Amino acid sequence: MANISEIAQSLHQAAHQTKPIAQISLQYPLSLDEAYQVQKALIDLRLQEGETLIGLKMGFTSEAKMQQMGVHDLIWGRLTSAMLIPNNNTTARSMYIHPRVEPEICFRIAKDIPGELNETEVIDYVDAVATAIEIIDSRYENFKFSLEDVVADNCSSIGFVVGDWMPVQKNLNDLPMSLRIDENTVAQGSSNDIMNNPWRSLAAATRLATQYGEPIKKGMYIMAGAATNAEFIQANQTASATVASLGEVTVSFK
Repeated sequence: MANISEIAQSLHQAAHQTKPIAQISLQYPLSLDEAYQVQKALIDLRLQEGETLIGLKMGFTSEAKMQQMGVHDLIWGRLTSAMLIPNNNTTARSMYIHPRVEPEICFRIAKDIPGELNETEVIDYVDAVATAIEIIDSRYENFKFSLEDVVADNCSSIGFVVGDWMPVQKNLNDLPMSLRIDENTVAQGSSNDIMNNPWRSLAAATRLATQYGEPIKKGMYIMAGAATNAEFIQANQTASATVASLGEVTVSFK
């Protein structure tokens, strides 16, 4: 039987020391529910150090990614105050093991969400939308993991950057999205790549948050999931993401 708190502690230390560890699943076969228990224990360690819970992130929001991982549902992780990097700022590359960046859309929650909502209902619970970049950084060696491994590791979440908040658009379909590293466009996609409709991703967040007893509260950030593959980022590089009608967001690695 896997020791939930011990696994959480090992992942916590891996992040602190920027030293990857072997996949948990190679030693302890975790169920998905146990993996989410590890994730909660891992985030609790961060909260004990003074961080606060400020949002949730969605993963596997593209059909291709689900098929690649052999799963039939999204995964989700938690966002803490220490993960939020101001737009146009820098972050130290030395804080990460093998970071990647991906372009996303972020929602800001206007009022506490009472439970599971559908993709039409959720619109009334959002007061702004923005272009965002998520920084992911698996705590596992060689960026290799099973579904349960990645869920336990807070879905590889390590940082996120949010651009200027824009008014809510009821239709978020067909928005071209792109990711640049320095002057090179390294990935292009569409908002349709996020569950065919980013609002659907937010609705899924309400379902999963309700299922796992993690309330979505006023002021929280919900990262809707990536529209492209994640791209490796090195020291002295700058990542920029653009979403049509939502603007640009930038973060530099030093």
